[in-house]
Amino acid sequence: MSSIENFQQQISTALANRNFPDSPANLYDPIRYILSLGGKRIRPLLTLLAADLFGMKVLDTAIPAALSIEYFHNFSLIHDDIMDNAPLRRGKATVHEKWNPSVAILSGDALLVQAYMELAKCPPAHVAALLTVFNQVAKDVCDGQQLDMDYETRTDVTLTDYIEMIRLKTSVLLGGALQLGAILANASLEQQQLIYEFGVDIGIAFQLQDDILDVYGDPKTFGKQVGGDIISNKKTYLFLSLQNLAVAEDAVLLQELVKGDLSSHPQKVQQVMDLYGRYAIKERAEVEKQHYTKAAFASLEKINIPKEQKQALEAIANQLLIREI
Repeated sequence: MSSIENFQQQISTALANRNFPDSPANLYDPIRYILSLGGKRIRPLLTLLAADLFGMKVLDTAIPAALSIEYFHNFSLIHDDIMDNAPLRRGKATVHEKWNPSVAILSGDALLVQAYMELAKCPPAHVAALLTVFNQVAKDVCDGQQLDMDYETRTDVTLTDYIEMIRLKTSVLLGGALQLGAILANASLEQQQLIYEFGVDIGIAFQLQDDILDVYGDPKTFGKQVGGDIISNKKTYLFLSLQNLAVAEDAVLLQELVKGDLSSHPQKVQQVMDLYGRYAIKERAEVEKQHYTKAAFASLEKINIPKEQKQALEAIANQLLIREI
């Protein structure tokens, strides 16, 4: 069994062994439900991998920090799904659909509290540093979510704005997960910053890849409706790039497509894709993705640890970024 598989098993076992109260059922059943939906547990895995990278011998000590990240992530999913009015999460009914929005809000809040309870189980000497990082990440994620909602109605969103939004909403949680593991392993502040930057840049590259896959992915492997971002007029890196570059009748057409829906423009997805092709938008997004990928691995390279000890982290990063189109 590889170290990655071993760590994933440790995380699964720890989650299974965390017993939530039976009552009130409408508070704790939704928590058990969202955690049962699975997922790849990438964020808690990153915490263990970072602790291992920096030489932590007994990783059991890092499990509470890893679970705190997983609990926070699922708390954010519950609340995001309410704000997005999303019916499904990982192919199953979302918490607010299975119960109701009020139950989902409170269960999400309780899960956030559980995240802090896990951090309190960490070695006392590290708790203050762990809380500092965790709280900053939590604040950043909230900032990013608000920006994402604001961008739905703003017409002046730039590519720089978009990158900052996905950095906050998605990427800092990957960086923070890694930094928690580094703190527990007594890594220096310089090493902590490098591993954090590695995670953040990987997260940005991952989101850019997600934007590309939404348009060009195979629905069988991507797991989402292809063209969903186009249908919902989401301001992705691809859309904003096209908005910047489209001229003359192409700019007019784009505005018409944004104002309309599938009933008025049944070929909307294909028409936008044709515009993407005309302005080489996919290629531009790929270049930006590669920029952040290279930046991530440059940060990892600067960490003064033998390269062979970084292989597990490199494997996870490649797993996130090399997905079928």
